[in-house]
Amino acid sequence: MKQIEVTIMGQNYILGCPDGGERSLLEAVASVDREMSAIRDAGKIKARERIAVLAALNLAYALADRPPADAVQEKALDDAQAAHVDALIARVDAALGDDGQLL
Repeated sequence: MKQIEVTIMGQNYILGCPDGGERSLLEAVASVDREMSAIRDAGKIKARERIAVLAALNLAYALADRPPADAVQEKALDDAQAAHVDALIARVDAALGDDGQLL
């Protein structure tokens, strides 16, 4: 596991990162920084701890509102299966020809 230094809302942090996970971690850091900065910039809340809690709640809500990854994969599989069935039907139609007779 390697360590990566990141900045969130102007403060530096050193985070542990599994090998190959740098991109995902940096995307997560960017999301947290963006959310916290938006709350801070709205000007109503100044305490860093409260900003962090609100940002965490906003991000958790956004994740809960997304369809589960399994559902997305299932839909992709269903689309792939449908395309395969369409291709098979086209092959059968081509084999039958114009008259609809196989032989």
